[in-house]
Amino acid sequence: MDQVSFGVFDWLDRGTGPVNRLYEERLKLLEAADDAGFFCYHLAEHHATPLGMAPSPALFLAAAAQHTSKIRLGPLVYLLPLYDPLRLIEEVAMLDQLSGGRLELGVGRGVSPYELRNFGVDPENSRAMFDEALAVVLKGLSAERLDFSGAYYHYADVPMELHSLQQPYPPLWYPTHTPSSIEYAGRHGFNFVGLGPAAAVREHTEAYRRAWGAHKHDPARLNGHVAAPKIGILRLVVVADSDSEAEAAARAAHETWYRSITQLWHAHGDHSIDGLFSWESSLATKSLVYGAPGRVREDIQGSSQRAAAIMSSARSPGGRYLSNRAFGRYASSPKR
Repeated sequence: MDQVSFGVFDWLDRGTGPVNRLYEERLKLLEAADDAGFFCYHLAEHHATPLGMAPSPALFLAAAAQHTSKIRLGPLVYLLPLYDPLRLIEEVAMLDQLSGGRLELGVGRGVSPYELRNFGVDPENSRAMFDEALAVVLKGLSAERLDFSGAYYHYADVPMELHSLQQPYPPLWYPTHTPSSIEYAGRHGFNFVGLGPAAAVREHTEAYRRAWGAHKHDPARLNGHVAAPKIGILRLVVVADSDSEAEAAARAAHETWYRSITQLWHAHGDHSIDGLFSWESSLATKSLVYGAPGRVREDIQGSSQRAAAIMSSARSPGGRYLSNRAFGRYASSPKR
């Protein structure tokens, strides 16, 4: 199989201790991930939910940049409808400069209608707002002056004094599982991450590759400066010395994480996502993998082969269970 890279995806969800200690511990873990050779640290953006204690990803990633030297860093994703695009242009450029050109720029419109509505954004408008905001951000990062007139955003002859270190802008990422969005990601050559059963992810990666192949020479591709986009699969991973120890840790972590990821939806009487993240469905789809190192290695290798993915983003449910020992096991195990 192709060489597989490993990254870390994080919600930075609230644990039982003080939030400031959560930040300190996670920064130490990032130092360990950096030493272990992980490709990238991806950080989700969420609001008004215990799922996301980093509602401003750039703040935490700026700190992470000062604690690491090799691992790439990026939001997965910036929720574009919640930002003033002009402000975000400057934030992205500054963060790429601070990290020495290690920024991976994930963009999206948000999966939670409740988070969007809390900011006064109608979910029905989020796609159009996303398209406009992304156009503004990419134009501003690659031009000396910004002019734009759309339905939601207007800018006239704004000087662009700050640019990203990576030119014309950092590599773009777009996670999704819907057919139209997969085609969009492939057409523009975004780095792509899928979640779900390996067979379904394989269908998505094949659709992505078809779209990418048909448009890879299109000069209008938004991520055209990336010659070989990465295709990833997201898995929740718990590694311990034995399968039984890993299962106990996974069950405890999943219980907390499940409450966090569903809390805002449940507060609105919405249980439509429960089946996506339950313990039973997570095991059935192998979106949750646990065990001793050998078992986990086999499961991840099998999922990557079945899904035809070339990057696996590993993340422990209930982030407090991430550990230096787990990263050490990764660093000392054979890479495939």
